Order: sequence, then C-alpha cells, then structure tokens
Amino acid sequence: MREQLRFLHLNGFQLSRLLEENTPAYEKDPGYEQFKIAEKSHGNWIKLYLEGNNSEILMNLGKKVLKQYLEALKTLSASLSKQVAQYDMYSMMVGTVIVMEVLVLLLLSVPKALSSRAEFEVPLSPSLFSLLFYLMCLVLCAVHVIVCTSAESLCYFCSMSWLTALGVMMLISALMCGILSAIGKILENSRLPVKNPVASSSSWSEVDVLMLAGTIGHVLSLGASSFIEEEHQTWYFLINTLCLALCQELCRNHFLLTECDPQHGISLKQNFDGIGEASDCKSIDVPASGNSKLDKVASSAEFIKGSDKWISLASPWIILICCRLLRSLNQTGVQWAHRPDFGHWLTSSEHKSELSFLAAVSLVMIFFLVQRRCSLVSKIAMALGLLGVYSYRAAIGNVVFPWQHDSKDISKGITEARFVYVFVLGIVFTGTKDLLKSQVISADSSVKSTGLWEVYSGLVLLAALLFRPHNLPVLVFCLLIQTMMTKYIWRPLKCDAAQITIMHYWFGQAFFYFQGNSNGIATVDVSAGFVGLESYVEIPAIFLTAFATYAGPLLWAIHLLCYLSSEVSRFCARALEGPQEMKLSGNCLMEALAIREKCIKTQKLLHLRNAAAVGHGCFCYALMRSIPVAVYILLVTGLRYHLFIWSVFSPKLLYEGVHVFITAAICLFFTAMDQNHSQKVQD
Repeated sequence: MREQLRFLHLNGFQLSRLLEENTPAYEKDPGYEQFKIAEKSHGNWIKLYLEGNNSEILMNLGKKVLKQYLEALKTLSASLSKQVAQYDMYSMMVGTVIVMEVLVLLLLSVPKALSSRAEFEVPLSPSLFSLLFYLMCLVLCAVHVIVCTSAESLCYFCSMSWLTALGVMMLISALMCGILSAIGKILENSRLPVKNPVASSSSWSEVDVLMLAGTIGHVLSLGASSFIEEEHQTWYFLINTLCLALCQELCRNHFLLTECDPQHGISLKQNFDGIGEASDCKSIDVPASGNSKLDKVASSAEFIKGSDKWISLASPWIILICCRLLRSLNQTGVQWAHRPDFGHWLTSSEHKSELSFLAAVSLVMIFFLVQRRCSLVSKIAMALGLLGVYSYRAAIGNVVFPWQHDSKDISKGITEARFVYVFVLGIVFTGTKDLLKSQVISADSSVKSTGLWEVYSGLVLLAALLFRPHNLPVLVFCLLIQTMMTKYIWRPLKCDAAQITIMHYWFGQAFFYFQGNSNGIATVDVSAGFVGLESYVEIPAIFLTAFATYAGPLLWAIHLLCYLSSEVSRFCARALEGPQEMKLSGNCLMEALAIREKCIKTQKLLHLRNAAAVGHGCFCYALMRSIPVAVYILLVTGLRYHLFIWSVFSPKLLYEGVHVFITAAICLFFTAMDQNHSQKVQD
C-alpha cells in the first residue's frame, strides 16, 4: 500500500506541475483541489504508518487515499487534455457548414449537370433579394455577437473584422437559400407532366455498381486510422477490381453482343452522356453493301479489327501486370514501409549502372508515348528536354553516362535543369498558343486537341525532370496505361464521360501512391523544390514540390480533358474523309454522299455533345473530390480527441486541403476550355 500511494503521489505531483505551468488559475481547478486533499490524507496515513499502527483502520484509510488519488488523477488528466487540445469549435463549425452547403448544392445539381446540355447553375442572385436571406443574416449575426462576447478563449473567426465576418454570414445565408431554391425547383419539376417521355433502356452495369460501391467504401474507410495509414491498399484494390470488371465488359462486348455484325450495319455512336435523353445524338446506320469500295467506308468506322480485338481483351491483364510491378517499386504506408523494395535496390550505390540503364530506357519510352500527337517543333523540344533530364541526373551523380567511369565531377545541375525548364515553357507556350487560337478564332477542333496535348506533354517533361530516376518507370506506366485504355477499352466499350472521369480519378489516386507518397508528411520529396535553384525561393519551391507530389492525379486529370475534348469528333472526321479519298461511281457514290451529308448534320450535334462531355467530366471530377473531403472534415471534427489525431488524421487533412486547391485549378482549366463550346450550346 505504501508503494502504491507513493507512485500515485508522484504521478499526481507531475500532473499538478504541468497544470501550474499551463493554467493561470490552477488553484481553482477541481483536479488540483482533489489532489491537495488526497495529499493531506496521504500525510495522515504516513503518520499512522510510522507510529507502527497495523490495524484495520490503517488499511481502510489507505484504500480511501488510493481512491482519492485515482479520482484526482482522472480529473487532472482531463483538465490537461483540454489545455493541450484547445479547439476553436466555433470557427471549425463555420467552415464545416460552408463546405457541407457546397457539397449539398453539388449533389442537388447532379440531374441538370449530367444532362445533355451540362448546365450547372447555382441560384444565388435571386436569393440576395429574398426575405429569407435577410432573416438568416440577422440570425447568424446575432449568434456571432453572442458567441464572440461570451467566448473565454481566443476565437479566430471572432478576431476577424466585422466586414469580413458579415461577408461570411452572407455567404452562408446565400448558399442556404440556394439549396432551398434548388430543392423547390426539383419538387416543382417532379409534379409537372413529362412531355414526350422517352423510355430509357439504360441500366446499371457491373462497372457502374463497382464505381458507386468503391467510392462509398473509400469514403467510409476514412473514419479509421489504420485505413488512412494504408490508404494505398484501398486504391490498389479498387483499380485491380476495376480492371477485372472491364475485362468482363470487354468479353461481353466482343463475344456476346452482335450489334457490330457487318450484316446488320455498323453503328457510328459515341455516347458520352449515358442518360438516354431524347436530345442525344442519333446513330448513323450504314446499310451493308456488296461493293468492296463501300465496304472500305464501312470498315473505316469499325472500332476493332482483327488483332486489335485480342489486344483489347488482353489490355486489362496487361494493366494489372503494370500495377503489380509498380507496387514493388515503392513500399509506402506504415506497416510495410520498412521492407526493402525495388526502388531501394536501384538507388543503392552498387547498382548505379542498372539505374542509369533503366532511366535511359524510361526516357526513350516517354518520348515515343508522348510525341505521337505533338507538332514537329514540340517533338524536337521534347527530345532535347528528355536528354537534358538525363544530363541533369548525371550532373548531380544519380546516373552515369556510358563513357563516364567515375562520378567525381558532381555539381548541383543548375544549368542542365534550367535547360530543361526552357523546353518545358516552350512546349507549354506552343500548346497555349494553339488553345487561344481555337478559342478566339474558332478554328478546327484538331487545333484545340493538339494544343491540349502539347500542354500535357510539357507537364510530362516537367514531371520527368522532378521525379527521382528510379521513379521514371512510374511515368512510363502512367502513359502506357492511358494509351491502352484510350484505344482498347474506352473506345470499344463506348464509356460515357462520367465513367471515364471516375476511372481517371481512381487511377490518379493510385499513381499518387505508386510514386511512393503516403498520408504522412515525411514522404514528401522536398528536394523537387530545389531543382534548378541555387537557393531557396519560396514560390517556385512550393509550386515544384506540389507538382512533384501530385503529379499522378494532375497528369490523369489533364489527360481526361485531352480525351474528352478530342474523342467525340473523331468518328465523323473519319467518315467525312472516306468519300473524298475514294473514287466511287453510280449508286455507291450516291450512298457515300448520303453518308457524308448525315455526318455533316450530325457534326453540329457532336459539338454540343463535346461541350456536354467536358462539362460532365468537370462536374464529376469536382464531385468525386468534394465528397471525401466534406465527409473527412466531419470525421476529423468528431475524432479531434483521438489518440492519433496529430500523427494520422491531421497530415491526411493537409494532403486533402492541397489536393482541393489543385482540383479547383483543374476545374478552372476545364471551364476555360469548355467556354467556347458552351456559348455554342446557348446559341
């Protein structure tokens, strides 16, 4: 009993000293008062013990003192926990309310945003003149005054100027009125009789169910610290399962469906909406003919011919192999991060020649995968830029040239890195010039597609410069998977924009972890912020570090825009070229010209569908990013006293915050690229 009381007294004394250092009025704390009472009782017990009293009274008094110490320790621990983790709940709740209101507005806008016109309107301007808006502003201002005048601790939101606080209150009120207005419109439209009802034959496929279940499952997994630490396992599982589901869809498309049989005609349909509305672009049916030249026109519209069919069936399995190889390149997370991986083997000094060979092969493959849609000038710039990337890594000693026997001449590689930056800016500038030309002059859509791809190529070159040499295969597999899915999966399956966007988002998240990133701050490669810089410069260092960290999601998002912008008009362009390239006669010529006229009429609708596709992609991408962020903010607020709140949940919140900023920039780029086509839709 004496030893137990001694240990409890030492523990209580330590906690009371911590309370004295952190609380001015520590003497009034209930835990401190309980500890002092227990300390006095402990002193009385010691007097009896030293007098040699071994009666039952001494034992009972000791148990009483033991209980007093335990209660005092519990109260002191709670008081110290509140002192250490003082959360500004009022400011947190204001921010959470705004985030949830934006999410609810996005969810309510799903039907119109995914329609054939891709309309996304937030009815905020009518709300500014409604009585409800002013009443809510008055109520929120009254709550703000009461909270700020009665708050004992410092509040960030209360420390703002009244003008700023009033602006936040007006924003909350306007968003709430917009939500109520959107709900009212939905209820009003549901009561109206439907004009020209169209029987929708669309049903949920296995891929759609997987995407919905995977998204919900990932969001729910954010409530567990272990799932956050090993989040890469979640994304690896989702993309592997997605590949299996796509394999099933491809088998069904090639072996079970007979719609593409030449005897029944060939369908030139690219369904980006997937909603089944009456305004969708209709198929152009080309009747079969015995003429061999007309058969060539029809065969040019087929998606898969000969060996392409088997390559398409093998594509999901090849992607699975690529993903398995990438998993072995970088061990991430917490549980298996200590295990050796292929990246550690490559970066060891004994295997510098193997790393040099792998880096050289990767750079060559990057050139061949990217250059196919670039202009001649961009191809030359890309080749020289990739050569500069290898020269930069050789200058700093990561790799060696074949004729280089030692690495004594190691430098910072500033000249080589800036040499690459010049080509990156040149390629991006060339692509931007083409984009401005397509927006202002309304030139051919091929100019816009070329411009977007050149901007994408410039970002790929920048990623190749910032990536460590052993991570260059990650970039190669990223480009390879994008190429295979574009040609052999999305085109044969005629996936709509929403499905393609979700696939891009999933693979972008997976490649974030393939790079070796995790939800811990320690895995951020800060060395990327110093590439080409002699000293620390804040803004370039922040940009380069953020780009190198989020290169996977960013490249997949830009590729999504390139795909949606260029894919729709591909089929009509091929069909329009067909009759011009052949010399037909008689009825065959008349039939070919009829096909051409149908394609010209359809091309206007395809432009509308192009605008809708880009709009659908932008909305779905924003929604896919908003749902996990909003739910995670609620979870972190509820788990703010969790044991791992600072080591697991808070770093993840920082990653999500930066990702939201990057997503906002991507959506602005989507909107800028879609502005010209949106004006055509309105006209």
